[in-house]
Amino acid sequence: MMVPAVPHDLLERLPVGPGNRVYDGHASVQGDAAAVTFASSSSDPSTGPRLVEFVAPAPEGVDLHGPLRVEYSIDSDLTERIDRVLRMGRVKRGNVVVLDPRSGRVIAYVSTDPESFPPNALYPSASIIKIVTAAAVLELAPEAARRPCRYRGSPYRLTSSRVRPPRVGRETSFEGALAMSNNQCFAQFAVNALGSEALLAAINRFGWLDSPAPGHPAGRADAGESDYDLGRLGSGLEGALITPLHAASLAASLRDGVRIEPWWVDRVLDAEGRELRMPPRAEPVRVLSSEAAEKLRRMMVRTTTRGTARGAFRDRRGRPKLGPIRVAGKTGNISGWEPRGRYEWFVGVAPAEDPSIAIAVVQLHGHLWWQKSSELAAGVLKEVFCDRGSCTPELASRYTGALSETASPVFLSDSTDFSH
Repeated sequence: MMVPAVPHDLLERLPVGPGNRVYDGHASVQGDAAAVTFASSSSDPSTGPRLVEFVAPAPEGVDLHGPLRVEYSIDSDLTERIDRVLRMGRVKRGNVVVLDPRSGRVIAYVSTDPESFPPNALYPSASIIKIVTAAAVLELAPEAARRPCRYRGSPYRLTSSRVRPPRVGRETSFEGALAMSNNQCFAQFAVNALGSEALLAAINRFGWLDSPAPGHPAGRADAGESDYDLGRLGSGLEGALITPLHAASLAASLRDGVRIEPWWVDRVLDAEGRELRMPPRAEPVRVLSSEAAEKLRRMMVRTTTRGTARGAFRDRRGRPKLGPIRVAGKTGNISGWEPRGRYEWFVGVAPAEDPSIAIAVVQLHGHLWWQKSSELAAGVLKEVFCDRGSCTPELASRYTGALSETASPVFLSDSTDFSH
């Protein structure tokens, strides 16, 4: 007799309760259809406890014996630590996604307000899209990355005339433009080095035009009708909507240039202990060469050392908060309307030389706010890599542990044609 498959609605299920706190096994909440009990699983001795959800009754019309035991890759301890970071930062509406870029497994998925600021909704990508634009330039127009970019006035102010290089003005390098999130330069890259077809193809290649995982909508991107519209898209001022999981997946792909489908359900068992069949995972997709991915990570380190996030990763005395751990990151912020407010992002990977953690943080600022998303990300990464004042790459294994060892090896050629 064939073992039943996991119902699709369970694959879409997000392990979020009120405030997305981790339950200790004694609490329960009432859902629309059934009582849900949360507990911690410690079946993996190499890592901390992971979240387990008991769902009853089994879905009607399916040959299953309930309640069903849903085992997640979500780490209970890390989730509690992230929740504390967000509470100390007085974050009212924020989402944090942390995943292992080697396996695609999500190890933390935290939302402070799942109802008014859902973690699986679409939000303006802001300057996060500059990572995609930069990747496309490195692959398709590397000569543009080697030339200085000339701009006039504020690097953040873009007009229809400034999508073309001015005859005179200030100059910055490709790396400097990325670190300081120069809108004029990235509009020029989009218009003069790429064009709408190549940029949209890159956005699609990174998975932004598809659903990143069950229960999440596909992203959107619109290059508009004019060069100005294209420049705004390529620089992040308008035209792209993504979920936080899209952003975390983008960061994870910078490890080796390969996009791996994120997932958070390890397995599902029925009341008789039968392990239900999981659907096959999507094949890994090469989105940029490993050489370009390494080069991009090196450039993005400058964001956290001398760029827009330089203050977030240093303490008041100017010392690195993560010790020797370098972070490759990108900031982004933009005003939006659904819901209304200032959207602020940080995405990144660490350690920059050999990433074992990918992170995406987005929050919605109101009239008052206390910490930038880059500061929140620094706090989360400190919980991952540091203990008792010492920070080492090995400490991340407390949360990834054997998870990365279960990932299927990826053997993808670096000869992919990125021009389509």
